[in-house]
Amino acid sequence: MPPRAAPLCEDRGVAHLRLTDVDEATGLLKEEYDAAVGRAGKVFNIVKAMSLRPGVLQRSIELYREVMFGPSGLSRQERELLATVVSRANECHY
Repeated sequence: MPPRAAPLCEDRGVAHLRLTDVDEATGLLKEEYDAAVGRAGKVFNIVKAMSLRPGVLQRSIELYREVMFGPSGLSRQERELLATVVSRANECHY
């Protein structure tokens, strides 16, 4: 049997991003972090990963909202299920 490929989310010794903590955030980044806390009660690392580019973070959240909540032939539950299945297939546990 061939060896199994490494999970896509496994730490493979790649460079690590500097994540801006909530108490360090200012300006647009603080607004995005405050909104994240309002939505989820905390700021997840996937959000912090874009902290060095607050404008990119803002547009990423807009894209996420459109994909998950915008008009679609899929229900909200189906979209969440697809996201969960893809994360599991990629062995990403977030």
